[in-house]
Parts: sequence; structure tokens; C-alpha cells
Amino acid sequence: MSIPVQLYSAVSEHRSPGHQVHREDGGRIRYKRVCELEGEEVAYADIAKAYESSDGRQVVLTDEDMAELPLPSKKVVDVLAFVDEAAIDPLTLSKPYYLGPATPAATKPYVLIRQALAGQSRAAVTKITLSTRESLALVRAQGDILTLQTMLWPDELRAPEGIAPTESVTIRPQELKMAASLMDTLSEDFDLGDVRDDYQRALDALVEAKATGAHPDEVAARSTGESNVVDLMSVLTASVEAAEKDHPKPAKRTDTKARATTKTRASAKAATGRASAKKTTTTRPGRKTG
Repeated sequence: MSIPVQLYSAVSEHRSPGHQVHREDGGRIRYKRVCELEGEEVAYADIAKAYESSDGRQVVLTDEDMAELPLPSKKVVDVLAFVDEAAIDPLTLSKPYYLGPATPAATKPYVLIRQALAGQSRAAVTKITLSTRESLALVRAQGDILTLQTMLWPDELRAPEGIAPTESVTIRPQELKMAASLMDTLSEDFDLGDVRDDYQRALDALVEAKATGAHPDEVAARSTGESNVVDLMSVLTASVEAAEKDHPKPAKRTDTKARATTKTRASAKAATGRASAKKTTTTRPGRKTG
């Protein structure tokens, strides 16, 4: 089954692009392509792409050489298999895209595959060529659309050997309980859509302010607001205090019987102390004391 689709970027990065300038006069810094053998600038049309062979030799590949590579058409998303979504390692996922029907006739098969994927909680492992590179990609149903997310090849994901701690650590049940309490506290009323890039917003404000002649200190004073940084120790302390309120310690006994018991124990302790002192001062026969 073939479904005509269009690929749309799902990412709109909000980072302000910066560039290098001459500090003295603000002139833009430009880079030139210079041949290290001749020391002269080379036109873009005269630049080729080279690769290193396994023994370190340099190999220049032309456009004709690249055309001979077995790459599929750039206009095909080739489905290899359908797998359970839960079986996909999130570490293998990369850049996201949206897939939309390319023609009105593609609407029905588009909806069909979308509902089939969603109903089975499955995703399609595919191959796609973007620019000149072939990549794995995962097609999934998300709401009313299909999404495509490029993936790393299996041998591109490094094994995490030597990263996990090797020391033997004992975690007490109380510590796990405290960590769980902390997670519950930080999860209350959390909405990922409310999270903002505070650094980028402050950078944009600084750029706009300096463009109008404002001093950086004035910008910092205006941008100071409520902090979203959480003091983990304060949260843990609050969790412990809440737990103590839920499980209060038994109150001290103040009745007559309790006082009598305390007095009796104190008297017994004093008697034991005197006996111990008497035993300590006892001397062996024939040995002087003092």
C-alpha cells in the first residue's frame, strides 16, 4: 500500500542566532575557504568532498560516484516492519517531523494507517533519505496526525559500559520512601506546556534593551522575577515534617504511676551505682589502698 504524504518539520527552535564581529568596529567576521597547499581562496564550485579509507588514505568522491550509491528515492518512506511502541528505545530517537496527506485521495489511507497504528499501540520502522543520507525513522500516530522521527542506526548507539557506579550502595526503605514523597510533591499541578526557556527569554530581552541603549544592569533588574528553582533539601525536610505529623510520637506519661515508676527505676539505678562503687574500692588481701 502506498500513501502519498508530505513531510513537515516539527521543530521551531527559538534560539537567537549569534555571529562573530570585530570588537572594535562591529564588522562581521567572514571565513574564507583556503587551500592549505596553495594558500589561496578556493571557489565553492571547485570544492569536492573527500573521505578517509580504512588505512587512512584520502579518497575524493565526485557527484557521479555518489549517484552510484544504492540510495532509495528521496520521496519514499519505506516501511520495514511494525513494532510495539514500548519496544523502541527512546535513546535511538532523533529529529521529529509531521506527516500529512499530500493529496485529497490520500486522506482515507492516511486515516486508515493512523487508526490502525493507534489501535494496536504500534509504530512503523521505516527507511527514509533526507538530503544525501539514508536514515532509519519511526512513524507513529499522535492525535489526528502521523509523526515521523529519525532514528540512530543500532551500531551508532554506544554501549554504556563503565558509566554505571560500581560501588556497593545500600538504600534504606526510608530513603526510598522519602524519594517517592519528593517525586509526588514535584509532580503536583505540573504542566510541561508551562515550562519556558528562561535563559533565552532573558537573552532576547537583553538584546532588545541594548538595541535601545539600555544598560545591562537595568535589564537584569527588570527581568528578575519568581524563581522556579526548587530547593531539594527544603522539600525533603517538609516531607519529613509532614510524615512526623501523620505519625506523631507517643506523649510523655505524666500520671502518678509514671512518676512512681520513674522514681523506682532511679532508686534502683542509684543502688546499682553504689554496689558498683563498693566493688571497685574492694582490695585484694595483702595490698594497701590509698
